[in-house]
Amino acid sequence: MSLLKSITKSDGFRKILCWIGAQYIRFVYATGRWQVINGAVAQDYWDADRPFILAFWHGRILLMPYCWNRKKTIHMLISQHRDGQLIARTVGHFGIQTIEGSTSKGGATALRSMLKSLKNGECIGITPDGPRGPRMRASNGVVNVAKMAQVPVIPCAFGSVSRKHVRSWDRFCVAFPFSKGVFVWGNPIHVPKEAKGTELEAYRLKVEEELTRITNESDRLTGHPPVEAV
Repeated sequence: MSLLKSITKSDGFRKILCWIGAQYIRFVYATGRWQVINGAVAQDYWDADRPFILAFWHGRILLMPYCWNRKKTIHMLISQHRDGQLIARTVGHFGIQTIEGSTSKGGATALRSMLKSLKNGECIGITPDGPRGPRMRASNGVVNVAKMAQVPVIPCAFGSVSRKHVRSWDRFCVAFPFSKGVFVWGNPIHVPKEAKGTELEAYRLKVEEELTRITNESDRLTGHPPVEAV
């Protein structure tokens, strides 16, 4: 048992695991048939070189590298927890850069990095319910960053006909190869610079509701019931 623990905790093993994860994501996407809904929303920002905050629920992180325009730089906010490091290494195979931190640890440094990236015209990605939930409940962080940087939050979600939900806090969605699927983009949400208190809370709820709406729509389009928030 001690040998097994040593192997699973080794840096080399984690690198291999992340490489395998990246290849699985590529295989799922390459063998699937994918439709993009409302994709013009993000495309307009990419064409104009305008930065925005990509938001998606933690449980739908698997195929998010393929919602993105690979020609555009994006920095993904990743927790400093071990699971976060695995995600960072996996998405790194797709050219996605990462910013380490969360609302509970490394938050100030991460905030400065995110604001700097947005000021430089680059996009950032946030899972508003990460790193530990509650599921499909947006934290204040995403609207605070949008307010300070004065860039919109644009939600995105994916759904797959053939898939399985892991029994984890986020009901992580694992899409299977050779399936049909969709990427659904939501509408941009602009948070006024002067928003605070109840008004800022209203925008947080707006992000949460729009992200849940498109996630439920991706499930409906692929023949699945919606995942319940907690």
